[in-house]
Amino acid sequence: MPQWDPAQYERHKRDRDRPALDLMLQIPRDLKPRVIWDLGCGTGEHAAVLAVRHPAAEVRGLDSSEQMLARGRERNTTASWVQGDIAAFDPPRPPDLIFTNAALQWLGDHDSLFPRLVGTLQPGGVFACQMPLSHGAPMHAAIRETVADGPWAARLKGVRGVRPVADPADYYGWLSPLAEVDIWSTTYLHVLTGDDPVVDWMLGTGLRPMLQALDDDAERAAFVAAYRARVRVLFPRRDDGTTLFPFPRLFIVARRY
Repeated sequence: MPQWDPAQYERHKRDRDRPALDLMLQIPRDLKPRVIWDLGCGTGEHAAVLAVRHPAAEVRGLDSSEQMLARGRERNTTASWVQGDIAAFDPPRPPDLIFTNAALQWLGDHDSLFPRLVGTLQPGGVFACQMPLSHGAPMHAAIRETVADGPWAARLKGVRGVRPVADPADYYGWLSPLAEVDIWSTTYLHVLTGDDPVVDWMLGTGLRPMLQALDDDAERAAFVAAYRARVRVLFPRRDDGTTLFPFPRLFIVARRY
């Protein structure tokens, strides 16, 4: 997992929040959770929303980044915060709701990870997940092209960015023996403003593993400049000053039998 910069990540907060809020709307209304975990909680904004929606629940946010959790502690007292690895998630009590937004795409072995997470739930508990379908999208293809076409190619060859998300049918096959499963995808058309807004967006997420692996600020600036040149062709600024940024995402809601 890359190291995170909360301030950079939140520069597009409204657009990043929308899929999480849309996912919350699909949590069954009859669920009355007592224990909620937000896995990959980041700055804790969504855990705080879950705490407001479910005031009787004990809400915990788990993230690998102490920087993100520190922001959560500063802003939100309605949840508790745990630093840890989602891959090793082993809750002391079975949750009634596991919520995870834009986190599991950084992890591998989904064929075993997803059933294991659902298996930690109480019977009748809900697993609600959103992941970007961005590995094959142009903004990530441009990262791979930039990696391969520069003096940093050898050093960045083994650096792992966001992982490919499996086919929806695979997730259904892995989870349907354990739960009632609802899966869908949505493409958000973000209308961005400012100079090079797609690069700015990616500086908060997909570019981070590559930039952290480079030696110094000058080399990082050169990498970003090379990436920017590709992105300006892929996502040109319109005459009205906006840049359209299509972003596909996969949603999974599974209710354990």
